[in-house]
Amino acid sequence: MRDKAPLGTRILKDTQDWEAFTDGQVIAAREKANRKVSSPAARLVTGWPDRNARIEERSVELPGRRLVLRVHRPKQLDQPLPLVLSFHGGGFIGGTAAQNDWLNSHLAARCPAVVVSVEYRLAPEHPLPAPVEDGYDTLVRIVDGAGRWGIDPASVAVLGESAGGTIAALIALRAGKDGPALRAQVLNYPGTDWTETMDDYPSFPQNADNPTLPSSRLRAARRLSVPAALDPRSVSPLKFDNFADLPPTLVVTAALDPLADHGSRYVERLREDGTEAQLSCYPRATHTFLSTPGLVPAARPARREILAFLRRHLR
Repeated sequence: MRDKAPLGTRILKDTQDWEAFTDGQVIAAREKANRKVSSPAARLVTGWPDRNARIEERSVELPGRRLVLRVHRPKQLDQPLPLVLSFHGGGFIGGTAAQNDWLNSHLAARCPAVVVSVEYRLAPEHPLPAPVEDGYDTLVRIVDGAGRWGIDPASVAVLGESAGGTIAALIALRAGKDGPALRAQVLNYPGTDWTETMDDYPSFPQNADNPTLPSSRLRAARRLSVPAALDPRSVSPLKFDNFADLPPTLVVTAALDPLADHGSRYVERLREDGTEAQLSCYPRATHTFLSTPGLVPAARPARREILAFLRRHLR
């Protein structure tokens, strides 16, 4: 019998009809959700940051836009450290860097590393590939200015959850050809197929009743973030042809997540092309579980596994 979602996740159940939302309603819902997740009270769900890390906001000036970055550093270390560039989830239409403070601050303190979370642009105002361009351009800018950021440009990894996992995977694919060298990538329950076959995987019907990622939100995310003029294969890591130049990869999935098979299929493709790839699927875990450690116990062993993986490849 299939495991049931942790009881606490019922408070996250999303019953909104996202497909019926106008662009303005999507933006309003995003702003409301981001205010809520950034509030002190939300820490009961999203987890308290590691006390041995400090968090500050910085910005980066890129052509035609200015992005806010949420920077996590260990308090007691000032020497150049590895860089982990992090991307939050939200289906390209929502989410904010603060929702990952629990994970990112712990990685910063314990790896140790400088973990930089990017507030990338969101749809419907800025559909794909804008979020990917934001992520890649930020990576290049930070690595080029390594001294100003206190990072070691030879020890860099990318990390992302959900749509952020898509961004991290696409950056790794591009960097493997002509960008900064990456030592590792960590993809937490990533979306790897944004084409018309997005829901043609067994995990979609199996987990249709999950409380944290309704099918209406996934369909709305695809409609709003993948414009008609864009070939969706270009933003779908699973649809790429060559995975031979990628860094060692850890893919973390949740057994009760519609996107679970996106992650497992991606690991299969990486291994076929000779890339070192590790898959960890956590039972009784739902989509977003690493952002809700107060509700899903599996978040803690998953965090330990991510930390061990990054330590191994960034040192």
